[in-house]
Amino acid sequence: MLKIRLSLGGRKGVPFYRILVTNSTSPRDSKFIEKLGTYNPLLGDSDEKRVVINKERIEHWLTVGAQPSERVAKFLINLGVKGAEKYKPNYKPKAKGSNLKKKAKEKLAKEQEAKASEAQA
Repeated sequence: MLKIRLSLGGRKGVPFYRILVTNSTSPRDSKFIEKLGTYNPLLGDSDEKRVVINKERIEHWLTVGAQPSERVAKFLINLGVKGAEKYKPNYKPKAKGSNLKKKAKEKLAKEQEAKASEAQA
């Protein structure tokens, strides 16, 4: 199975990523099939050199069956690559307080009840 994913480069404190096509079983920074672009997270969001890709080659690999990682899929959708829409990540942010433990949830519920009773009085 082929993946389009990021490979870490740069040095400590100065990250730089390559966008690659690789076998899904190979480690993050190991051998790859083809380099498709770069991602520099240190540049501003509006900088055009932040994400540089070869659209034609990415479209080719998507038609062949390569699957992008979530981060790469976001890049491809933002840059308007054909065929990337079906890989759009579908995660939803958790509601505030959804990860609380049982006692914390009970305490929060009591506080809300107290506020409700004060509002009625």
